[in-house]
Amino acid sequence: MNKIETLGILSVLKSAYPAFYKDISKQEAENIVNLWAEMFAADDFNTVKAAVKAHIASDTKGFPPVIGQIKEKLNIITSPAQMTEQEAWSHVSRAIKNSAYHAAEEFDKLPEILKKVVGGPSQLKDWALTESKEAQTVIASNVMRSYRVELTQNKEYKALPSDVKKLMENASTMIEGGVNG
Repeated sequence: MNKIETLGILSVLKSAYPAFYKDISKQEAENIVNLWAEMFAADDFNTVKAAVKAHIASDTKGFPPVIGQIKEKLNIITSPAQMTEQEAWSHVSRAIKNSAYHAAEEFDKLPEILKKVVGGPSQLKDWALTESKEAQTVIASNVMRSYRVELTQNKEYKALPSDVKKLMENASTMIEGGVNG
C-alpha cells in the first residue's frame, strides 16, 4: 500500500471517528500517514480497506483502531481457517500409527505446519515405538501445545512489516552462514 492509498484508508477512519482526528496538527497527520504507509507497505490496499471496514463494523467502543487491530483483521481475512489443536493431534496420531516402518512417507503426508511441530520422520518413528498409554497422552499434549505455539508465531510473523521480516531473514541467513560456514 502506498501513501496515496494510505490517505484513502485514513480518510475512512477520519469519517468513522471524526472526534478523534479533529484537533491533530499537520505534522501529526503526516506522521500518522507515514507510519501507516510503512506498516502496510506490503499489504494490498483493497484488503486493508476491507479490514478497516470490518473493524468499523464490529467496533462497539467508539475508538479508532491501532495498527495491530487492523493487522489482526487482515490475518482473519487472508488466512484460511486453521485446524484445531485436536485436529492437529488427529493428523499426527494417524501418522504415528504407520510410522514404525513408514515414517518418511507418513511425515511427507503431514501439512507443513505439522511437519514443523513434529520435526522429522525419526520423531514419528520414535513415537510409534512408544507403547504406554501415558506416553501417548504426553505426546498428544506436547504436539497440541507445540501446534498452538507454531500458530501464534506464524500469526505474529505475518503481522510484521515487510522491512522487519527482511531484517529477520537476513539475520537468520547470517546465523546459518556462521554455523555452516
